[in-house]
Amino acid sequence: MVSEKWVSAILLLQLCSAGCGFCGKVLVWPCDMSHWLNLKVTLEELTERGHEVTVLVPPQNFIIDFKKPSELNFEVIPMSQDTETAINTLNAFLDLTVNIMPSLSAWQSAKKLQDFLFQVTGDYKLLCEGVVYNQSLMKKLRESNYNVMIIDPVTPCGELIAELLEVPFMYTLRLFMGNTMEKYCGKLPSPPSYVPVAMAGLTDRMTFPERIKNVMFSIFFDFWLQQHDTRFWDQFYSEALGRPTTLCETMGKAEIWLIRTYWDFEFPRPYLPNFEFVGGLHCKPAKPLPKEMEEFVQSSGEDGIVIFSLGSMVKNLTEEKANLIASALAQIPQKVLWRYKGKEPATLGANTRLYDWIPQNDLLGHPKARAFITHGGTNGIYEAIYHGVPMVGVPMFADQPDNIAHMKAKGAAVEVNINTMTSADLLSALTTVINEPSYKENAMRLSRIHHDQPVKPLDRAVFWIEFVMRHKGAKHLRPAAHNLTWYQYHSLDVIGFLLACVATAIFLVTKCCLFSYRQFVKTGKKKKRE
Repeated sequence: MVSEKWVSAILLLQLCSAGCGFCGKVLVWPCDMSHWLNLKVTLEELTERGHEVTVLVPPQNFIIDFKKPSELNFEVIPMSQDTETAINTLNAFLDLTVNIMPSLSAWQSAKKLQDFLFQVTGDYKLLCEGVVYNQSLMKKLRESNYNVMIIDPVTPCGELIAELLEVPFMYTLRLFMGNTMEKYCGKLPSPPSYVPVAMAGLTDRMTFPERIKNVMFSIFFDFWLQQHDTRFWDQFYSEALGRPTTLCETMGKAEIWLIRTYWDFEFPRPYLPNFEFVGGLHCKPAKPLPKEMEEFVQSSGEDGIVIFSLGSMVKNLTEEKANLIASALAQIPQKVLWRYKGKEPATLGANTRLYDWIPQNDLLGHPKARAFITHGGTNGIYEAIYHGVPMVGVPMFADQPDNIAHMKAKGAAVEVNINTMTSADLLSALTTVINEPSYKENAMRLSRIHHDQPVKPLDRAVFWIEFVMRHKGAKHLRPAAHNLTWYQYHSLDVIGFLLACVATAIFLVTKCCLFSYRQFVKTGKKKKRE
């Protein structure tokens, strides 16, 4: 009889052999900051499954640490941009988003964001040229024979590199910027009657005035606001490929679009078979807290704790704003763990501790977590959904107001305006979320929906990446809409033809009737004469 040890060894060998049969090479075009935190989880899972992952990165980064030992391979792009320029660009962006955009209307805020993105087009161009016009680097990438390329489309050029390398590519993104990228480049249906446009702060159940606002926002995004300077990139892509093309046409060749949300967050809407929702793939069960932090959390007793973080980008607030917030936090019975790097507020209460960094997921998963004060980033919101923690939203820019609007509509959050709020406003929002049972119940309901999936989001994302690798694409999932012009897509040519047929029929019938009438009149006159 074969021993159990030999059986185990044989099974392990078979599993390894089966796994290696699907191993391949993955090239990655990432985006820095919170986008990288989400993508990194997927890439690390790919390496654990035996895939070789190479990440193209510029020499200056803020979250992506390519010098740290990692299972990921980093290919640093040669660039002339210095560190000071990169820091100045980030500081300008932070000043815009924290100090300027919150005081503007949604229209003005969206326009300001577009203007900034247009300003950094030159930086994006340098980054892109550092790859596509670098013959030695492109030769190295071609010889590597990558099976798939994963791209974050916030930074243009990834799809151009994939096209030049003739590698199937896929996107990882959050539906944003009016959905123009997904609607026109990915052909995702977006009826404005019930699909709210990003940054409008609307739900899928709109009143008539709200539908007017949504349609106006849709037109605004379609014709006046773009995420990138499309005219510039259309010309750049055409020159690089040696044939006329556009940014949107190239983006439309994506095999799969991995969307970083799910139906616990999104409102029901039509989507296509090559769109996969993988929201919350970075979420994990909570780990034990550091000893000192755990002691502070346990000291809260039955009241529990409040977690406060404005994300990885916002490190400072004005002294006035920080004192306002600290004053409100000092008035609640809960202990507060606040991620904050500025000067300690004078109104800081004994119940509040400041940290340069907090294990956010582990704190949200702690049994004593009562509420989460968040800027509305997708990563943080999903960690709160995963653990069933109600939220107080303090959105500032980009998709954050839209994200909080989703959570408000689902009854799991209260929103305060960071630009106009008082200590009383923040205190009222916190008290409501903590003491009103419906918020906790709704947060737990979203958590149950999130966990009740046949396949975990991370496994689903990895499956589709491996699917594209195995089949060298997913053309059978790509809608025929990509081969139609805009007037064919909306059947305007058919409608025009049918209207022409109706008009011709009406014309002919009218002519026949007039002819018959004239003949009748002539016949009548002849009879009278006779």
